[in-house]
Amino acid sequence: MTTESPHWFKSSYSENGGQCIEVATNLASRGVVPVRDSKNPSGPVLNVAADAFASFVASIQAGEFGSV
Repeated sequence: MTTESPHWFKSSYSENGGQCIEVATNLASRGVVPVRDSKNPSGPVLNVAADAFASFVASIQAGEFGSV
């Protein structure tokens, strides 16, 4: 049995202001999208259900959280 490692990335919209998160969408097919603080890569990871993460992203794209 092989365990797939997260492939972390930040959004291309991220600036180097230090307020970024990283996600590992390569694990979404396993039902989870890990999320972590880019400033602390060895710190805790929040595992979000893939369907909940997809819903969150769709809500952002639809402007449901207002503008930033």
